[in-house]
Amino acid sequence: MNDRLDPGARRAILEAADALREEAVETLLRLVRCPSTLGREQAALEEMARIYEGLGLVPQRVPVDAAALAAHPGFSPPLIPYEGRDNVVAVHRPREARGRSLALQGHVDVVPEGAADMWTTPPYEPAVRDGRVFGRGAGDMKAGIVSYCMAFKALRLAGLAPAAEVQMQAVIEEECTGNGALAAMLALPPTDAVVIPEPGPGYDALYTAEVGVVWAWVTVSGRPAHVRDMQAGVNAIEAAQAIAARFKDYEAAMNRAERIHPAFHGVNHPVNVNLGTIEGGEWNSSVATRCRIGLRVGVMMGYTAAQARADIERLVAEAAADPALRGAQVRLEFKGFMADPCVFDTEAAIVRLARRCYAEATGGALRDYPATGLTDGRHFVLYRGTPVACFGPDAQDIHGIDENVGIESMHGITRTIALAMAEWCGVERG
Repeated sequence: MNDRLDPGARRAILEAADALREEAVETLLRLVRCPSTLGREQAALEEMARIYEGLGLVPQRVPVDAAALAAHPGFSPPLIPYEGRDNVVAVHRPREARGRSLALQGHVDVVPEGAADMWTTPPYEPAVRDGRVFGRGAGDMKAGIVSYCMAFKALRLAGLAPAAEVQMQAVIEEECTGNGALAAMLALPPTDAVVIPEPGPGYDALYTAEVGVVWAWVTVSGRPAHVRDMQAGVNAIEAAQAIAARFKDYEAAMNRAERIHPAFHGVNHPVNVNLGTIEGGEWNSSVATRCRIGLRVGVMMGYTAAQARADIERLVAEAAADPALRGAQVRLEFKGFMADPCVFDTEAAIVRLARRCYAEATGGALRDYPATGLTDGRHFVLYRGTPVACFGPDAQDIHGIDENVGIESMHGITRTIALAMAEWCGVERG
């Protein structure tokens, strides 16, 4: 369906979206109050079920069956069991399917808040300041979820409904595996396109590419001793730090110009290796017995997660064989992301439509964003060949302190998705 939206319908949709501004903010505040870190997503999932019901849709639970997904190339080794944490989806079906189908997808999980005492206001007590909503998950990516829900409601408020199937998917574990998105994608029929309103990096942005990511965990068991005889022991913390240090040269090598995909030209240092967690030791006056570190290793296009895994295995094995670590035992595990990189088709019809609708809805332009992180969009592109328009509001300090998102920006994304959905799917009387 390539005909432009009727001007009267367009005006009615935009006016309806404008009328939902206050409701959108209140909905975002409710979602942010759900502290949906890994394993605690239930409250946010229940809230999403209520939101879908409020749109006149029937929410359905989609479990993540790790055993059934294990052989899929998009599967990542999970960190914790999946019982009681089912994805929530809802499907709109038209009276007569005439347009192109669409999936609207977003993740409810958030990263830990870090040092809560450093936040200006508590991370799960959302606050509105200077036209922005502050709170963990406000930007990444609960504002985007609110936008796609309010976009659908705007059509209803305008007396319209999509003339094609529209799937809504609220998923878990985008921040650590992507298995929630994989399970939901496979449980539902393929659609003609996908919209994922992930946040932009401080501005409204359209994702053009994203790196892959591998998570690795290294546990070092040393040889304990009293600090007075520390030379007789092997300090597990120092040994773990020595292993982590070896990844600096690897990181530099992966960022050499000849390795960087054209999509990332001009991006400084797109492949990052992060020492994200460290835990170990038992007493200040004892040589540490055990230490565990968690690493996040980026993967550039032209390379695969499997190749990065092999590199990690080699580096850790080389470190373990170093005479300086003699007497230490080193164990390597892979849990969490085992994700390949992805390039989005920026010439796809849904992407071109998103750009045009954004311009019509806001008077601005979506800026291209090659992401040094990753999204759930890779599943649809790599394993279903479905075009994805991944764009969202101007979140700031995601994964950091005082995460926030602009209300005006969120509203612009709502208007954009409403117009794009109406034109992509066509409309019928609601």
